[in-house]
Amino acid sequence: MLLGAIVNALAIVIGTTIGTWIPGIGERTKSTILQGLSLAVILIGLSMALSDTADLLIIVVSMAIGGALGEWMGIEPWLNRVGQRIESRFKTIGTGRVAQAFVTASLVFCVGSMSIVGAIQSGVQGQNDTLYVKSMLDGFTAIIFASTFGPGVYLAAVVVLVYEGAIALAARVIGMALANEAVIACLTATGGLLIVGIGLTILGVKKIAVGNLLPAMLVAAVLKGLAPHVNHALHAWWHLG
Repeated sequence: MLLGAIVNALAIVIGTTIGTWIPGIGERTKSTILQGLSLAVILIGLSMALSDTADLLIIVVSMAIGGALGEWMGIEPWLNRVGQRIESRFKTIGTGRVAQAFVTASLVFCVGSMSIVGAIQSGVQGQNDTLYVKSMLDGFTAIIFASTFGPGVYLAAVVVLVYEGAIALAARVIGMALANEAVIACLTATGGLLIVGIGLTILGVKKIAVGNLLPAMLVAAVLKGLAPHVNHALHAWWHLG
């Protein structure tokens, strides 16, 4: 049940190790790679965000509510503090970009339909093929991230393991109730907007507190899940009126 999540985390560790040991990458080359990666991240985010245009209202409301919740909870500062504390304790990591690597890589590796659907398949069906494919993609991405951001990308492997493992365990307990394609589509589209925010931040266009917007994904899933029941109640009230 957890094998897919474990393989995914190991792929990130291997990719990060390779990326941190690639010699002879100059600053200009790193900058060019980073810009190209940023554009690719934005493209991925846009493709995800536009995959569910039927739920635009839910996505907009979720971003507003989720952003307010994230600011109240202080998620972005907390994520940054985690990376900074680890960096201060392990000076050998010392690129000065551990927090950015941790936040960026974790979001890129976790946000998306492959993580959610793959983990649900692992939990409900014990089938890990989707997560195996994602592992290969994440491994190659980790090489690029590590070569530009540094070893802080290692921390994302822990986040991926916990995130996908938790979804797989929840899917095993709750069963097929989680396998709601409409909810997953809405959640993925909302996550796509967060990915776009990551790309814009990496490019230096605008620093967006993407961490504080994370609750928007949960809000979107809840609102989408409740939407049919609300519509049914409204129709019943209308006919009774």
